[in-house]
This record gives sequence, structure tokens and C-alpha cells, in this order.
Amino acid sequence: MSLLGNSVRLALASGLFLTAAAALAQKGETVKIGWIDPLSGLMAPVGQNQIKSYQFVAEVFNKGNPAGVKFEMVPLDNKLSPQESTNAVKSLIDQGVRYIVQGNGSGAALAIMDAVQKHNDRNPGKEVVYLNYAAVDPDLTNGKCSYWHFRVDADTSMKMEALTTWMKDQADIKKVYLINQNYSHGQQVSRFAKELMARKRPDVQFVGDDLHPLASVRDFAPYVAKIKASGADTVLTGNWGSDLTLLIKASNDAGLNVKFLTYYASVSGTPTALGAGAAGRVYLVGYAESTMPGEIGKVVDAFKTKFNDDYYTLAVHHVFNMLSTAMAQSKTTDAVKVAAAMEGLKFKSFNGEVEMRRADHQLQQGLFVAVWKKADAKHPYSVENTGFNFQSVKYYEPYVASTPTSCQMKRP
Repeated sequence: MSLLGNSVRLALASGLFLTAAAALAQKGETVKIGWIDPLSGLMAPVGQNQIKSYQFVAEVFNKGNPAGVKFEMVPLDNKLSPQESTNAVKSLIDQGVRYIVQGNGSGAALAIMDAVQKHNDRNPGKEVVYLNYAAVDPDLTNGKCSYWHFRVDADTSMKMEALTTWMKDQADIKKVYLINQNYSHGQQVSRFAKELMARKRPDVQFVGDDLHPLASVRDFAPYVAKIKASGADTVLTGNWGSDLTLLIKASNDAGLNVKFLTYYASVSGTPTALGAGAAGRVYLVGYAESTMPGEIGKVVDAFKTKFNDDYYTLAVHHVFNMLSTAMAQSKTTDAVKVAAAMEGLKFKSFNGEVEMRRADHQLQQGLFVAVWKKADAKHPYSVENTGFNFQSVKYYEPYVASTPTSCQMKRP
């Protein structure tokens, strides 16, 4: 506990948490946060890591946050199912929960958005807010946007904007193979990659474009054989969880020596599958990398010490930072007033100053492109105890990855 306490004190001193001059009318209140994500099935390792992350970071913020509140997590397993997610929303509301977080799967995210919207329309005075920390379908903050939904991850199009900005300057990238999960995120990774590269590097060829079922493929050898036969020098994938881990394993087994450009290579199980052979070949785009400096790095180290696991979903920090800052500004934990305070909110986070864009409730933030490399004195962190980590090769300011929105927000 002393290590955690030191991390908190240092974080407070460094300004990781914003201070509030206003009187803390809500000080000492307990805020329940319902967590809806998979704790069973092929994606269970991801969910298990993320609920630990939420519980751990809640403890960090409970040591000190701008609002002076206490956070308590209420986790429910949705089995990656939209229907189970809808049921979970109802269960959490019955338990008095007014803040819900979810991240794995945009299908589940849409179900939660719909359930929250219907509840809020029918129950004025008992509104619920949904904080999305990893479901990245751009439609969630465009045509299907909701006032009660706030996304703290960068969406698929934002990450592809940053990734293709980096790709256009890589002369050795000439033939790209797309392989993605067959749902909204994977389909959009494919579409945005082709659209953006046609504008930025029209000479790049897309020599394959496969979509496969989500969380059900156990043998990727046939897909890898197609990649090898295509002559691709680069594989671009938005896969996550078992779908990326098993793809990497099959690629290693087949001796596939190409670049991998990913969204989620840091997620549970995949780093171990990468191993030494992937050094210098596997890249990821996201809002963080393995060797974040400063006080967030100390929190990452404390998590590792406690669980012998990696705290890689740093958007969890965005959630608590944004919530506690908005609660301090609005001087309440009331979901309606806190939602209003989060619109347009700017706050300092681990990846620079970020802003919750009022128009669509999409967080605007800096993004990294990072590469899998051997840990060294400057970058000592060992991901999944492999002796390797993801080290930044490029950081892009928020304006680079920012994409326009078509959201027509209906406000209460």
C-alpha cells in the first residue's frame, strides 16, 4: 500500500489531478460506477485485466481527487453480448448506479447507449451517464450520437488518421494486407485505411482484405497462408484480444516476416505472443505507449507490483479524471449536472491537455505510434515480463488526429 500511496501523493503534486477552488459540496460521497464487459469467453482475459484496472485506479483517486468523492466499482459480465449488456444496464440502475462504463465491442456499446437513452427519457430525475473507454466505432459520436454518451478513447478514424500520417513517410511500406474482425470496428479499419492511403500514398497497394468472425476463430493459419501468398510487406489490423494473439502466433509459426500495424498489440496475451522475433516489426497506434513518463508511469509500476500484470487501458485514468473534475466544478454528483459540466471540459491528462468536444462528446487527445522493442535503461518497463515494450516513434498533437463529426446532438 505504501507504493500506491506514494504514487498518489506524487500524482497530486505533479498536477495529474486538477485542483478545484470551489467548495466541495459533494465531499465524502460514494459514487458507484457500473462496469459492463466480458469476464467469460475468449475475451475474458481482457475484461479481467480491465476490471482490475478500474478497481486499482479507483483506489488511487480515492486517496485524493478534485471532488473529494469516493469511487466504488460494480462489475457485471456481459459475455460480449449486446443483449446481456442491456440486461446489465437494467440491473445496475436497479442498484442505484448512475454512471456506467464499458469498452469492449461497439455492438455492446450501441445496446448500452440505447438502454441508457430509453431509461433517461422515461425517468427524468434518475438519469444515467455512459462513459465509453474503448468502443471505437465512429458512428457512436456521429450519426448515432447521444447526449448521455461520452467517449474517452480515440475512435477508429482518429487512430487511422494518425497511423496513415506516419505510414505515408515509410518508404518500405508498399503492399498492405488488411485483416480484421467482421463487425463495425473491423469493417471501418479496412475502409478508413484504404480511403486515407489513397489520398496520402496512392502508390501503396492493398493486396488482401479479409474479415473474419469476432472472437470465434481458433486457427489463423489459413489466413496467414493467404498473407504470405499475397507478397505483402505489411499487415494492418484492428484485431484485439484472442483474435490478435492467435493471429500473431500463427504468423510466428509460419515464419511470416512482415510489419504488423495494430491498434491493440498491448492487450492481454498479445505481447507474450510477440516475443523477441517481433522486435522492430510490430507497431501500435493509440493514446499511450508502454513507457509513459512521469507520475502515470509510477501508477503503472504500482499496478505491476500488485498484480504482476500490465495497466494498459490508460483511458481508465481519463474516466476518473474527467468525472472528478466535472463533479468538483458542478459541486455535485448528480448525473445531469455532471454531464453538463463534462461538455467541453478541458483537463490535463497523461498524454497532454485533452478536451471533451461538446459537439459530439468525443475526447480530443494526442496519439502515439509506438514500436515493439527490447527494454533498455531509458525504457525499462517489461510488458508481460517479456523484456520488451512499446516505445514511441512518433507523437501527434490532438489536432492531427481530430476528425469532423456529423453528430446532431439532442440535448435534454
